[in-house]
This record gives sequence, structure tokens and C-alpha cells, in this order.
Amino acid sequence: MSAPFQFKEFAVAQDQCAMKIGTDGVLLGAWATSKTEASILDIGTGTGVIALQLAQRSAAEIIDAIEIDGPAFEQAVENFENSPWGDRLFGYHASLQEFAEEIEDCYELIVSNPPFYTGAFPSEDAQRNKARFEDALPFAHLLAGVSHLLAAKGRFALIIPFQEERKLIESALPYGLHLQKCCRVRGNQHSPIKRSLLEFSFSKVQPTYSDLQIETDRHVYTKEYIELVQDFYLKM
Repeated sequence: MSAPFQFKEFAVAQDQCAMKIGTDGVLLGAWATSKTEASILDIGTGTGVIALQLAQRSAAEIIDAIEIDGPAFEQAVENFENSPWGDRLFGYHASLQEFAEEIEDCYELIVSNPPFYTGAFPSEDAQRNKARFEDALPFAHLLAGVSHLLAAKGRFALIIPFQEERKLIESALPYGLHLQKCCRVRGNQHSPIKRSLLEFSFSKVQPTYSDLQIETDRHVYTKEYIELVQDFYLKM
């Protein structure tokens, strides 16, 4: 059994999860940090790291997290119970469709680091495939669930590959979800844009755009990246 990944205020065990902790999840958890929201939902929580980040930096009374994979769900719940915020974090073993049909309440903030490897071939690991590939949670299913569960003045934040950005923004419109802000992420000054952090709501506004570069050299991080994630990583 591998040692848990240690953050500043919590630890995350991940030996039962197909998808390990990566930059994407931590980026989203830092970027989407709750403002004054009282209720938060994390769709496809995996290890639970994003929900834990939001618990660390928010006063939300309820932080629900859903996960369809059994071992990952059990590990997320264990990570929640071992954190300082176990009384506010709740895990649900369900698909988004099942959850949306059962829950009547709406959430003021919804976050998701969805499966998105649309152009790759599945691996032989079924659990990893479910975690990584979009057919486990197509964008249409994700947006339908979010539009049903999001409060009228709520926010929805997610991280996706940059090449999927336009498709997702256009796909969100029929569900009444409008882009509020977008942050495009690249590894260094020489690398292409790899990820898009997106925030939606039901309000029509002129969206704002920004860029984030992670490194200036290998393991030499930019000031902007350090400011974003320093509340979480031990060595920041």
C-alpha cells in the first residue's frame, strides 16, 4: 500500500483509484475555490481531492461528491473521514444521472474534472478507462445533470483539454449555461496550451479570458502558479 499524498492540511490515499492525483484536479480545486456558497457538488470525485480543497478554503455547510467507481468511492469517503472536515463532506456511489434523479436540492457551486480522452484508444484496465474516457460521462450527460442540479445563481467550473473548449462552450448553450470566465493553461512558455479552466452560470455576460503558465524551467514555477496552489502543496 502506497503512502497517502500529503497536502498542507489534509492527506489523500489513492492506491484504490485508477486516476491518481494530478495537476488538473489540484488546479481546478484551487481555481474554483468557493466564495460564499453554502452547498457544493463535486462530480466524479475520484480520490476526493477537489472536494477536500474546497472544504479547506470555504465555509460551505454541505460538500457532496459523487463517484461511479466502487473502489474510488470507498477511498474518497475514507479520505473525507480522515480529514478535518469530515462533518461537511459526503460521498455518494452513483452515476450523475442516478444522482440527479434522486436529489431535489440545488447546489450553489458544482465542479468537475471529467473523463475526456476522446481521441485515445482505451487501455486494458477497465477501471482506468471508466475514469479517463469521455464515454463514461459524455459532455451532454454532464451538462444535462449540471443544468438540473445548479442553483439559479450558481456557478459550474471544470477543467478540460484546450481542444475541447469550443465544443463544450457551444454544447452548454442549449442547457442555458453561459461561459463566465476561461483560463488557458500551458506548461511553459514553449509548450502549447493544454488545458482550459471554464466557469459557467445561467447569466449571460461577456466572458473574461486569462492565461496561466505553470513553469519557467523544469520544477521552477511561475509566480502566478505558486499563488494559485500555495495553500495546498507542501513545497510551495
